[in-house]
Amino acid sequence: MKEPVIPENRRDGRPPNILALDTASAALSAALSAGERTWYFEADAGLRHSELLMEIVDTLFGKAGMDRGDLDAVACMKGPGSFTGLRIGFAAAKGIALALGIPLVTAPTLDCMAASLSVWPGIVLPAIDAKKNSFFAALYSGGLRLCPDMDAEAPLIARTLNRTVRERPPCPVILTGPDAGLLASRLGPLFPEGAAEPELCIDPLGRRGRAGELLKLAKDTFLLNNGLDDVFSGPEYIRPSDAELKSGLNSKT
Repeated sequence: MKEPVIPENRRDGRPPNILALDTASAALSAALSAGERTWYFEADAGLRHSELLMEIVDTLFGKAGMDRGDLDAVACMKGPGSFTGLRIGFAAAKGIALALGIPLVTAPTLDCMAASLSVWPGIVLPAIDAKKNSFFAALYSGGLRLCPDMDAEAPLIARTLNRTVRERPPCPVILTGPDAGLLASRLGPLFPEGAAEPELCIDPLGRRGRAGELLKLAKDTFLLNNGLDDVFSGPEYIRPSDAELKSGLNSKT
């Protein structure tokens, strides 16, 4: 088994070749940086991630005219997100990393969802339906995270958001992510009337895949040689899976 290393020839200032896989939601996406160019694929794949992912990866390498051996790192979403989707992404990324002896890079899913809205003049709230009336969510402003990942029902998110908005007026809020609209519909009636009520907007592109944002975060991590992941690591879950709950386990692995 090869020991993952950062290739010496990528320390000369040339752009690294990195493959990024986003399987955290129904929007399956993959991005490949090949020299100065980036190749991207996205599909609303539903439950077909495991069926389509490696075919998509092969297509990206073919379009880029690049061999897998030229890859410098592979990236995937760390979580939260779909339990099955995250496992599929990790399995594919770890397999590629181990086969090629290259680093594995992961990034928090909600960070990737908020990244493209770093210039928003207020609060960014990415949201993923976590089922059981809860959402995976976090708050961001100016590209900075304001709180840990939440696995919370709408009333708790509303209280956290309202408290944050009161500290930062005027403060429009934009919801993004695949379930931004659903969370917005539940948040609206919860805010008290008055000046503290935040202005809620919905990102019209919130359902899209985030492999492009993951690729950017992975490039920064790779070039700084900081925070590369253990190739034997796994997704970070906020809550146990249904299977773990049924078996009486409470671990995150």
